[in-house]
Amino acid sequence: MEHRIVGPGPYRATRLWNETVELFRARMPLRKHRCRFKSYEHCFTAAEAVDWLHELLRCSQNFGPEVTRKQTVQLLKKFLKNHVIEDIKGKWGQEDFEDNGHLYRFPPSSPLKPYPKRPPYPKDVIKFPEWNNPPPRTSQENIPVRPVVMNSEMWYKRHSIAIGEVPACRLVYRRQLTEANVEEIWKSMTLSYLQKILGLDSLEEVLDIKLVNCKFIIHNVYSVSKQGVVILDDKSKELPHWVLSAMKCLVNWPNCSDLKQPMYLGFEKDVFKTIADYYGHLKEPLLTFHLFDAFVSVLGLLQKEKMAIEAFQICCLLLPPENRRKLQLLMRMMARICLNKEMPPLCDGFGTRTLMVQTFSRCILCSKDEVDLDELLAARLVTFLMDNYEEILKVPLALQTSIEERVAHLRRVQFQKSYPEVYQERFPTPESEALLFPEKSKPKPQLLMWALKNPFQPFQRTRSFRM
Repeated sequence: MEHRIVGPGPYRATRLWNETVELFRARMPLRKHRCRFKSYEHCFTAAEAVDWLHELLRCSQNFGPEVTRKQTVQLLKKFLKNHVIEDIKGKWGQEDFEDNGHLYRFPPSSPLKPYPKRPPYPKDVIKFPEWNNPPPRTSQENIPVRPVVMNSEMWYKRHSIAIGEVPACRLVYRRQLTEANVEEIWKSMTLSYLQKILGLDSLEEVLDIKLVNCKFIIHNVYSVSKQGVVILDDKSKELPHWVLSAMKCLVNWPNCSDLKQPMYLGFEKDVFKTIADYYGHLKEPLLTFHLFDAFVSVLGLLQKEKMAIEAFQICCLLLPPENRRKLQLLMRMMARICLNKEMPPLCDGFGTRTLMVQTFSRCILCSKDEVDLDELLAARLVTFLMDNYEEILKVPLALQTSIEERVAHLRRVQFQKSYPEVYQERFPTPESEALLFPEKSKPKPQLLMWALKNPFQPFQRTRSFRM
């Protein structure tokens, strides 16, 4: 009962739906059942379908072991609505599937979902301006020139240029590395890193590049506290004080020193419900609607944990700062509550970890349009976030270093083209160093006494000295 891994790329949710439908139709056990004194061949009960599909989803690397039986029932309701299955009398189209002994069967044909025929997002290639490109709406012919009084010397200079003795001058524009240029570099290099990790030829079908705000990226990198949490410039976008107090209460439970009201039995459940209600009524999920396809695409890398963490790091940099801050505080609260052994059960039907995933998954990841697997995908993503939130919500150091080095290099190029003499003095080349500091002739080494073979050998007379 193997479930093929669906990797990153466009329409991943649709590909997962089709993969699950094909497996369910091909491998779901069918047998003979009796209902009201009548026998039905090649069918199954609702409970049998829930058992089999639940085990398939839990064993799949695309969904993981956190899938609950309730989520499986919700998926089978969508199967019934989309005519993947029908009841024994041929009825379908309603989400009235329940976990009971009602009989169902497969229709003769169960059409797969077609891939959405939406136009790809327009290309938005960011290019750094060339140094020799003139500013817009200027040309060599339309340069204002101050009239010059003609004399013999001026006439001679112009005549010399005309006959080719003196090279003519050309106007050179000095390009400045503006703040807008730096923001474009951050945006283009960040998206390039994400595309490389996902292994895609283009990000067009998973991300609308025009909706990526470069100011968000820079703010999320540099405006952070010592704990790595984003600091907002607009304090009106902060979490309400009462929500922060409720989150601190659960995180530090049962040592809640800042509580002024008396606690009662079940108080922690009411506090948790208060937090859940606030996040559940957000107008947009924390990961935003337009980044849904990007995050779902990254889910295809979960079997490669390191690559998935790097891709999630970059995707989270694209979030608005207020969304990133809310996500950071929420994930820290969820993780610490799950590790708190003194926390009483917050729900009778679920464990604390499962409750956290089921409660906050849709306020973290959700599609603007109806996606049949969005609940399962959101639960899978939140589970991975809880296990790796400290790494995922960090600034990717390799990306930051690479972009800062790129910007520094372009500033040096700008300085070199604007002030070549000063640049040559500050950053000399090997050729200029050779001219400034010529090599001196090396003195010959002195002849040392111990370099001789026999330095203290006595003088020997020869025949030439005889009288």
